Amino acid sequence: MRLIIHALKWFVIVGVILVGGFIVFALTGYDTKFEAPYPAITASPDSAVIARGKYLVYGPAHCAHCHSPTSEFNRVEAGEEVPLSGGFNFVLPIGTVFTPNITTDVETGIGSFTDGEIARAMRYGVKKDGGALMDFMPFYDLSDEDLTAVISYLRTTEPIDNKRPENTWNLMGKAIWAIGGIVPAGDGDVPVAPGMDSTVLYGEYLAKSVANCMGCHTNRDLQTGGWIGPYYAGGFPMEMIDENGEIDKTRHVISPNLTQDPETGRMASWSREDFINRFRTGRIIEGSPMPWGPFSKMSDLELIALYKFLKTLEPINSSTPVGVQDGPAPGY
Repeated sequence: MRLIIHALKWFVIVGVILVGGFIVFALTGYDTKFEAPYPAITASPDSAVIARGKYLVYGPAHCAHCHSPTSEFNRVEAGEEVPLSGGFNFVLPIGTVFTPNITTDVETGIGSFTDGEIARAMRYGVKKDGGALMDFMPFYDLSDEDLTAVISYLRTTEPIDNKRPENTWNLMGKAIWAIGGIVPAGDGDVPVAPGMDSTVLYGEYLAKSVANCMGCHTNRDLQTGGWIGPYYAGGFPMEMIDENGEIDKTRHVISPNLTQDPETGRMASWSREDFINRFRTGRIIEGSPMPWGPFSKMSDLELIALYKFLKTLEPINSSTPVGVQDGPAPGY
């Protein structure tokens, strides 16, 4: 009996040491720094380049959708050009991500950043200090021309003093960071962007590199940001915004399947005209995270290209319920 008690005592001691060591490891090893090259991108003073950047920021790239205060949600949806001073907070199981101020303010925005530092963050997911960005801004494959245009426009914005909090991580979040569960997602392998036309190739560029259709219409792990479902098959639960610009804790929405499955594919039976009309109609579900306002700025040519690409997706049958669901979004 004494031998059993003695063994149990050492078992508990070893367990405490292991747990304590893991906690120390998580608390001290989560702030990993990464190396990534600085893309040879330089902001341009050319008015046409700046105009293209402004179009992307407030249009299909929908930067304003996350980088503006939630109180401005309705203005963004109305297509207005709101300040990019930050404001949206992603409350996750591992902590809270605060979207930063990307105006030219030197102290609280990106006014002190070099063009290369901004370009590295967007292309590789590596912050100015070398930390990894959460995979909420997957514009890694923007063409050099479009990346130049976005940075060129951002350089023209009015500085707004709006200090945003640093991202906060709970113990689980720090542990995931410490074991390498979250790393920069960009690989720098950027395809040459096709010319703007109504082809499948340009539609694929819009869907993957600009509008980030896959980002919301693919189920993801909220702890790491990684993909856990078939691409474009929907099933991703997302928070909704209420009439006050706050997270609605009473309901959430699950993204629909965009593949061509005849039973569960949202647009499998849609004609090209149906698709364009849906974008021109705008928001139907109040509070849905779909950036209908920014997307409404896309031209018919771009929407035709996007439609053609989505029509090439292999059908994937999905039994996941979609649309508005009761209660807070699971996992948040």
